[in-house]
Amino acid sequence: MPADSDLDAPNGRILVVCTGNVCRSPYIERVLAHELVGTGIAVASAGTGALVGAPIDPDSVSRLRSAGVDADGFAARQVTREIVAAADLVIGATREHLSAVVPLHPRALRYSFALHDLGDLLSAVTEQDIDAAPGRNRVAKVAAAAITKRGIVAPRLPAESGIVDPFRREPAVFDQMVDEIAGSLPVIVGALRG
Repeated sequence: MPADSDLDAPNGRILVVCTGNVCRSPYIERVLAHELVGTGIAVASAGTGALVGAPIDPDSVSRLRSAGVDADGFAARQVTREIVAAADLVIGATREHLSAVVPLHPRALRYSFALHDLGDLLSAVTEQDIDAAPGRNRVAKVAAAAITKRGIVAPRLPAESGIVDPFRREPAVFDQMVDEIAGSLPVIVGALRG
């Protein structure tokens, strides 16, 4: 996540994390950024074992383009403490990704969620909850409101909690990835847009 001033992201910064930063996290990053155009929210991604400098996987690119989402100008990068610290919300493709991210910046435990867990928590959050939540911007307030539902919203079973990793697998697995992401992303976008 760029260390630029908050002027270019007055409503907050989101970091999306997967393993190689070539399939899942860039797909989520680009779709989220597309859905949040005009909101003042910046979206970036990184990997826990990034293929540094690599472009988005061609199968993810084709799915982004078919959705009308820009896939150009991307280079995979390794997640770092600085990138995590600059975020107001960290979204992991799986819970395991958060296990790698939070030790880099332990304070991130307060604003890090697996994608499906975040979607489930936000489905129980109202606009009044977000307005009342602490936070310096919209993204931080959404993350804080989601945390208040932990312990109230039943978590998914581990086998149902992550997004499938399609790396070096057949196109049908990329379609499954897209479907799984689409199951949780709309409620997250709704909460972020307000």
